[in-house]
Amino acid sequence: MKRHLVITGLVILVLGLVKLADAAPLGRRAEMQNGLTLLVAERPMLPMVTVEVLIKAGSLRESKEKAGLANLTAELLPLGTASRTAPEISETIEFVGGGLSASASRDLASVSLTVLKRDLDLGLKLLADVLLRPAFRQEEIARKVQELQGSIQRKQEDPGTVVREAFASTLFGERPYGRPVEGTEESLPGITREDLVEFHQRYYVPNNSILAAAGDVTLEEMQRALEKHLQGWSRKDIPSLEVSAVSPPTSLQVVKIDREVTQANIVWGHLGIERKNPDYYTLSVMNLILGGGGLTSRLMRSIREERGWAYDVHSFFSARRLPGAFQVSLQTKNETAGSAIEEVLRQVRDIRENGVTTKELEEAKGFMTGSFPLRFETNRQVVSFLAGVEFYGLGMDYPERYPEIIRAVTREDVLRVARRYLHPDRGILVVVADPAEAKIPF
Repeated sequence: MKRHLVITGLVILVLGLVKLADAAPLGRRAEMQNGLTLLVAERPMLPMVTVEVLIKAGSLRESKEKAGLANLTAELLPLGTASRTAPEISETIEFVGGGLSASASRDLASVSLTVLKRDLDLGLKLLADVLLRPAFRQEEIARKVQELQGSIQRKQEDPGTVVREAFASTLFGERPYGRPVEGTEESLPGITREDLVEFHQRYYVPNNSILAAAGDVTLEEMQRALEKHLQGWSRKDIPSLEVSAVSPPTSLQVVKIDREVTQANIVWGHLGIERKNPDYYTLSVMNLILGGGGLTSRLMRSIREERGWAYDVHSFFSARRLPGAFQVSLQTKNETAGSAIEEVLRQVRDIRENGVTTKELEEAKGFMTGSFPLRFETNRQVVSFLAGVEFYGLGMDYPERYPEIIRAVTREDVLRVARRYLHPDRGILVVVADPAEAKIPF
């Protein structure tokens, strides 16, 4: 009995500490004189620091003629600066057991650093060098273009990639969200060193960037270190973003791609929302119930558990800087492709017409609020979360507000957004399948 009381007391103590931790702000925010936004989560438990710089220089900022420019710019950053070659950069960071990398997505480019606290000065020196002074040497450009072209060719052998890229290009057309981030085999050779230099000078500026750090470091330490290493990085005027709006299809548009495959790859969907849409949270709850909740979702229960047509089926909203897509993806045998598509649309119609049950709603909200703290387990997760919060303008109190936002969602809210944002009778259906075996009823 005494042992039970001690354990109970420890549990209560731990829960109390968790609540206190949850109540504390996840990070602190400051703005540097040059316009750089700085976010720091002080986590001194381990003597390590992770830094991520987000630059609003993703493929949204490139022209269709120069598809792949944003990604190529980012991937070349660690491959040589005015004073260091690619091997020198790699050897220097690896010698201290750290990591330094760069990449790009549709909305953003990013440069990431992880080092021990004792090596933070060295790490930030390297990060500043690749961020501010990339060399874009011609031999590295040629090598990276060849590498990317090989990757693009290999991807076309994967039916899953083919179906996803066909869906995106059909929905968004020649707009940035409709193109592969890495560009195409045709576009990459047309990107010149002058293009890379101009893109870097235009968009890699402090007032177009966010720097987030997490680990054994304080906001004041980071401010002093950045003032030292980012000297000369000055703010500039940033060109406005101009992307034409997408015209959603008014009926079901079907794209069939013939491949001799045993499994049909299927994507159905339509235009979705941007991340700043106030209905984002209610749609997240609705989608978890429909197809985003793993084995417990309606689509998984119906298509996998009850009928055995697919190992995995899921739905999601790719809410980005601009409206992304809502889509449902699955793989199934060629002969069951048509039936699986009809069941997907039936489930979408059902949630749109009848909404969700109280039990489904409460379980979804419980899962979302309960799993939310798992987003902050590692320094890498924390810096990505903080940078995303800043990018979308959610506010530093977002972690405290999120659970209440989710708990406030009602069945009426779910039914409203399902009827407004789900369109089972129109959209885009892409199927990669064996035409001799797949029976697609559209």
